[in-house]
Amino acid sequence: MKIIDSRLLKHIDLLTSRYPKLEKCRQQIIEAYLVLEECYESDGKLLIAGNGGSAADAEHIAGELMKRFKLPRPVPSEFVNRLQDVDSERGEFLAKNLERGLMAIPLVAHEALSTAYLNDVDGLGVFAQQLYGFGRAGDVFLGISTSGNSKNVLNAAIVARALDMKVIGLTGNSGGELVKVADVVIKAPEEETYRIQELHLPVYHSLCLMLEERFFGENR
Repeated sequence: MKIIDSRLLKHIDLLTSRYPKLEKCRQQIIEAYLVLEECYESDGKLLIAGNGGSAADAEHIAGELMKRFKLPRPVPSEFVNRLQDVDSERGEFLAKNLERGLMAIPLVAHEALSTAYLNDVDGLGVFAQQLYGFGRAGDVFLGISTSGNSKNVLNAAIVARALDMKVIGLTGNSGGELVKVADVVIKAPEEETYRIQELHLPVYHSLCLMLEERFFGENR
């Protein structure tokens, strides 16, 4: 497996110093990061799904990846020129304000599509349908389920694997059924839902920080 850069490991060191329980997840977090790094190196995208609080986490993750988290992400000079060629005034404004992103799509955010599928077909396939439409080989699916047994998340994971996508699970201590289908599962070492969710946030913040430094850090 690819060796992780020491500059990136500092984020995991900080994470585990602040949340000592997550030391148990160190290797899982590293493996999940490497899956995501490979995806973005190949111009792939991340598709994310969960229910309830995990649905909010899915949108939160996309928000951190699609714009700056901590570091500046200016658009390339070539694109600046293209913007200004299209419209000199508005192009200059856009060139100063646009930020590069790492493509991430929260599957919980498409209400018209989701409710149409729920009404017309089946509630447990709502994420799977979107995976089948959006997903391509080389993309990654992140399924968030505190139990690891959410049926709609599992169905999406199966579709993702059939599409030759990698699957990351973010779960509680047991990992549930998601362990059987995911490439990597980060198992927050708690049993109660709210406590699991309290650990999920610092885990995915750390992943987002690592990805941002890798793709938008110095000399990038």
